[in-house]
Amino acid sequence: MPTVISDPRSVRLRTVDGLSALGIPAPPAQFPVPFPSGKLPRLRPRGHIEARAAILNIVQARVFDMPEELAMRWLLDAHVLDHLAPDEWGFIACGRGERGRYADQLESLYTVSWLLGLVDHLDPAVPCAEDLPEMLPDLRRPESFGSWRDRQLTPTRDAGVVAEMLDLYYCLDWLCDQARRAGQAPPRGVDDNLVWHRRWALEWAVVFADERPVHWDEVRL
Repeated sequence: MPTVISDPRSVRLRTVDGLSALGIPAPPAQFPVPFPSGKLPRLRPRGHIEARAAILNIVQARVFDMPEELAMRWLLDAHVLDHLAPDEWGFIACGRGERGRYADQLESLYTVSWLLGLVDHLDPAVPCAEDLPEMLPDLRRPESFGSWRDRQLTPTRDAGVVAEMLDLYYCLDWLCDQARRAGQAPPRGVDDNLVWHRRWALEWAVVFADERPVHWDEVRL
């Protein structure tokens, strides 16, 4: 059963411990947590998270020149077109947009894979694992969306665990932003681009009671 975050302070204390282990100072004591006290965090339905992983996987394939027709055919057969953001549609179907912007979303894909239990850690000091493609639909065969779902039967992360991970990346993103504003480098050992893209996926995934789940392109960071 999902965890109720009854005391955000205890979550922040664990975040501070995590930052300390990385050799990173904590944000000020008054810095807010990204969720309300006493609210029940929940994850989007697993099917929605799997659809997001499939779309981001296709985005990465298009970065490396998968033909538009094959990419769109795969998404159509997977019945996930309703989950596409308009800009993703433009990039996948027409090649519109900056390729580098979509390449950077590899870390978002890695985070979504973590949500699905496909990868075992989300250490902010360690970039996306090289074996990630093995966990995702094999587009060379091509492996269907349904076959991939049947192959990957790992349990979804607990919503409380994901909410705590969100707090860690929320703090890291703030620290990176403060360093940028001061004309300084990010905290040692931290890639601000990695942090931002992982936070994007976590913010999208966690929904609290009485909130409307936002679309992928509606997440505000």
